[in-house]
Amino acid sequence: MKTKENIIEINKAQKEFYNTKKRNFITTAWSKFRGKILGGVRKDLGISTQVYELHKEWLGDLSDKKVLDLGCFEGNSLSKYIAENSKEYIGIDLSDVAIAKLNKKLEDIPNAKGLAVDFLSDEDFKESDFDVIYAYGVLHHFQNTDVLIDRLKEKLKQGGFIVSYDPLETSLPIKIVRNLYRPFQSDANWEWPFTKKTYFKYDTEFSIVDRRGVLGKSKYAIFINLLPLKSSYKNGLFKKWHFTDWNESQKSNNHMFKCMHLTMKLVRA
Repeated sequence: MKTKENIIEINKAQKEFYNTKKRNFITTAWSKFRGKILGGVRKDLGISTQVYELHKEWLGDLSDKKVLDLGCFEGNSLSKYIAENSKEYIGIDLSDVAIAKLNKKLEDIPNAKGLAVDFLSDEDFKESDFDVIYAYGVLHHFQNTDVLIDRLKEKLKQGGFIVSYDPLETSLPIKIVRNLYRPFQSDANWEWPFTKKTYFKYDTEFSIVDRRGVLGKSKYAIFINLLPLKSSYKNGLFKKWHFTDWNESQKSNNHMFKCMHLTMKLVRA
């Protein structure tokens, strides 16, 4: 398992990757599949919009909150919203190229800024006492969950909370597929989808006050779409499956672990 120092070294390569966006064939192919195929399913079912609306609900009133937008690149879908509504906003990412673009978007918001820093580096990132950490598609970039959790707790106020969204590797079909291509990807050294062990570590160290899994049963829409069935029938079936994923994953570990992605609100006790 990588130490904090090991991860900081790996993050230098990660910074270069996101600055140059140089990808091998496997990485490019997966990105297109994820964007066009999985992205299409998510769009058709309104999953992304539903997740962002839930995040706004979880974030609540930010007017008296200091917020860290962790690993936000040049700004995610809620970065501007969070910056405009919080008392203080700091967006951080390894990529200085991306942060330059983020700061351009934030230039009219006096309480907001972007920093090109490594979250784990004591030398680079000294800010602390955050009320909220927003981590969209970020926590799975750290192989050593213990190191990350210690850092999150160090930066988060007592009673503060984290809103996260990450891929899961707890469904057998997904685990098999990912194990086939993952070792050959350009970003293999910093992509670690959540396992059951990862989830339970967060469950031990934080209070998970709410969670939702997506693309559980509904992930099979990718294959059902290939069948010669009526569109109205398929759409109704897919929406039913998503409704089941959204609600059952909130209360059932068994159903949650069948999903491809998991979003959580975690409170530091």
